Amino acid sequence: MPLITAPHLDAPDDFYEALLAAHQGLSEADSHAFNARLILLLANHIGRLDVLRAALTAAGAEAAAAMPRASTTDAAWTSATVSTTTSATPATTRSATPLPTTSPQGLP
Repeated sequence: MPLITAPHLDAPDDFYEALLAAHQGLSEADSHAFNARLILLLANHIGRLDVLRAALTAAGAEAAAAMPRASTTDAAWTSATVSTTTSATPATTRSATPLPTTSPQGLP
C-alpha cells in the first residue's frame, strides 16, 4: 500500500476541530506528549514500515520547504531552529524538541 497524500479524510474539518479540542487546556509539554502518543497510535494502526518511512520523508520534505532560507548575511539561522506562530501569541523562535524515547503504555 503506497502512502496516500491526496485528500482522503471523510470529514477533514470535523477531524481538525476534534484535534484542536483534544489540545484545549494542555500545556505546551503536554501538547507535545499528546502529539507523540497520537503519532505512535496511528503508526501502530498503519503497521507498515514502508508507508511510515514514506510519510516521514514526505513530512520532512514539507517541513524543509516551509523553513525560511538563510541569507548569506544571516549567520544565526540554523536548520535546527523552528519558528512557530499561534493566533494567541506573536511569532517565537525555539529549538526543536526531540520526541520522547519511551512509548505510551500498550504500544510496542
